[in-house]
Amino acid sequence: MKRFLIVASLLLAAFSFSGYCQDSEVLDPVTLAKRARHRNMTIKEWNTDAKSKTRWLDRITTYDSQGRKLEQIEYTSYGQKWRETYEYGPDGRIAKDVYYDERNRPKLVRKYEYNSDGTKRRQFNYSPQGVLMTVKVFEYIIAE
Repeated sequence: MKRFLIVASLLLAAFSFSGYCQDSEVLDPVTLAKRARHRNMTIKEWNTDAKSKTRWLDRITTYDSQGRKLEQIEYTSYGQKWRETYEYGPDGRIAKDVYYDERNRPKLVRKYEYNSDGTKRRQFNYSPQGVLMTVKVFEYIIAE
């Protein structure tokens, strides 16, 4: 019941919030606040080995002028592990992302459809050549 009340209050806050972003996108207050903090930002995460004190770059995340994630690159001690790029639709939500392997070759393209409340409805997974491989359907169940 407590979880339901928290979810319900968050949904109510999101629907009653009157803040708008560019291109008339309507987003919840938490997303808007997070995006405001990340405008034009690049975040580098570093790892340090506890014994040898060797330090290496773990991840780089880049955001655009609207605070939307544009790219994320994961590294290992020997180089790039994977990279992911993001494209946004007019509603401000991720419309497409592309996953690249350690050699920076595209391996998976995902496209999304959303429900009217902003939750994901479906995720379409394509090969780099544009062949539809799988479709993931999201189902939301609120326990009472």
